[in-house]
Amino acid sequence: MYRAKTTIEQWRILQAVVDFGGYAQAATQLNKSQSSLNHAVTKLQDQLGVALLEVIGRKAYLTEAGEVMLRRARHLTQNIQDLEELATNINQNWEPEITVAADLAYPREYLYAALKAFQPHSRGSRLKIINTVLTGTEEAITEKWADLVIAGSIPKGFLGEPLCQEYFYAVCHPQHELAQLNSPVEPSELAQHLQLVIKDSSRSPQEKQGWLKSEQRWTVSDFNAAIDIMCQGIGFCWLPEYTLQEAFKQQKLHKLNIKGSSFRAISFYLIAPKADKIGPGTELLYQQILALRQCNAHQQKANLQVTST
Repeated sequence: MYRAKTTIEQWRILQAVVDFGGYAQAATQLNKSQSSLNHAVTKLQDQLGVALLEVIGRKAYLTEAGEVMLRRARHLTQNIQDLEELATNINQNWEPEITVAADLAYPREYLYAALKAFQPHSRGSRLKIINTVLTGTEEAITEKWADLVIAGSIPKGFLGEPLCQEYFYAVCHPQHELAQLNSPVEPSELAQHLQLVIKDSSRSPQEKQGWLKSEQRWTVSDFNAAIDIMCQGIGFCWLPEYTLQEAFKQQKLHKLNIKGSSFRAISFYLIAPKADKIGPGTELLYQQILALRQCNAHQQKANLQVTST
């Protein structure tokens, strides 16, 4: 096994001498004697056999070799600091990893805004963002494999905070047969056409949500795949409003007028499946997501007005 010739403390002292402009200034900042710093850097250079600093007047300057090695050393000392902070966080029950399961229909711009606010305070916690659909979202709650879940319904026995309401529209290509009908589409007529559905992420999917009465169904993995297929003039699909803004703007998709249902509305909730064991990092992210609710409501209202025009 390789045995290091140098110590982390020696590299930290070298950084301080460079960053603070000399031995005297670094000694003041580190609360050490100037002679001890001088000794540490001299020993570091002797151990490496490389000149790292040269003193001109009263100021120390890096040599070319010193610039290269100090740049690498900064990564080393930062990694050590991160490692020590992680140990402290674990000791304080700060989670090393947080898992968030978010239903695919929840607007991602809302989630990403919360993550941006959370990141500076995350203390190095790893974050896993898992996209879920339908029964798969429910399983993240009932099986408690996620720390936080954003879901379109709350399973029995759990509690959730309301986040927003998302509107789903039935859409197809403007040249599709359904788009050519002048009167509202009868549900019986709709059932005769190919429907695109998003794959349930559950290991044991249960068809208990949504309109699934078409005789023909194609299953795709995500909303983008459904949009791409419909842009070829194939099928119709129920999609959340936030995924349709660009397609409507470019007139790539047509919103169907269905008798008895111009749209579907789903309310989303933030749920902590293990609420009695929630850690401080998860609690902070939970609060960041909730803090953006009002902002999300204003944005949603603006989007709905654009869609309606």
